[in-house]
Amino acid sequence: MCPSYRMFAVFSFTSVVSITNALQHHGFIKGFMDFYISKAEPSLNTAHGLMMSYWDVLHYALLLIMVQRITAGKPFRSLALVWAGSMIAGQLVLISGTVVGRHGKNLLPAVWRSGPSLVLPVWAAAKLFDRPRELSITPADKVEVEQKKTLLSRPTDLLLTLGLGASIIFTAFRGFVVLECSLDFCFTYIFRYEPYMKDGVGFPKVTMLLLFFYVLPLLMACVYGLHVPGCTWMLDWTLVLAGAVAQMQWTHLGSSVHQRTPFTYRIPKDEWREVVVLNLLFTAVPVLLAVRCCADKTFFVKSVPRERASNGKNED
Repeated sequence: MCPSYRMFAVFSFTSVVSITNALQHHGFIKGFMDFYISKAEPSLNTAHGLMMSYWDVLHYALLLIMVQRITAGKPFRSLALVWAGSMIAGQLVLISGTVVGRHGKNLLPAVWRSGPSLVLPVWAAAKLFDRPRELSITPADKVEVEQKKTLLSRPTDLLLTLGLGASIIFTAFRGFVVLECSLDFCFTYIFRYEPYMKDGVGFPKVTMLLLFFYVLPLLMACVYGLHVPGCTWMLDWTLVLAGAVAQMQWTHLGSSVHQRTPFTYRIPKDEWREVVVLNLLFTAVPVLLAVRCCADKTFFVKSVPRERASNGKNED
């Protein structure tokens, strides 16, 4: 049996636990999570913890689909990379935020159960990167024509490049904000637009720092990948990036408006629309980039000699 099958089955169970937490919060069930939250992981009762529980509904769906595809002998690599990116980002924020935030004063042993939830997706991603990728053979002349096009002749890639540029600026700016930049507009932003970033739970600050130190370089690399043909790594890393950014943005934006967040740290009503739209656009860029890379791989593949065009498929 495929090792991934066993791992996905185990994570399906943990996703159900998170979904149970969300159902109890909304009053659909009672008493299932009280002891665990009070004695093991009180951070799951925060706005961030609840938003992670909601997100696990998507994880659960992805896991079930991947288990079904493994059973049927169908490819699951792309879905698994999205899941791995989302899991890694979520666990990094959860563990780091719990340790450095207000819950770090009374750490309970159960918080370290998140360790395997971080290590196993990292292991899975490493295995998936080593797994051969099946690419349909594209005639060399078609690849050559596509890869000779300038960015101006590829309007979709041009728009994505502009979106990536804006995302880079936004990521860097919010990184400077949580690092307590003394510039006036940084001070204004955190107090007027996203006060949740100064909440003492620690999760928003860790989120912004992960975006700043890890996602920002990858966004820059993606700009390079849209300019230089043959960057096959884009087909994998854009999926990981999309999963990670979507997960972090979901929990951050949701926590910014959730009733469990103190009122003073929620998005102010007057700026609510602008902040939400800005965050949604930031989330959409890596997701649309991943969709673009999966929909048409011609620009990112290596050139294939004409005589191999009739051989069916090539594993890269």
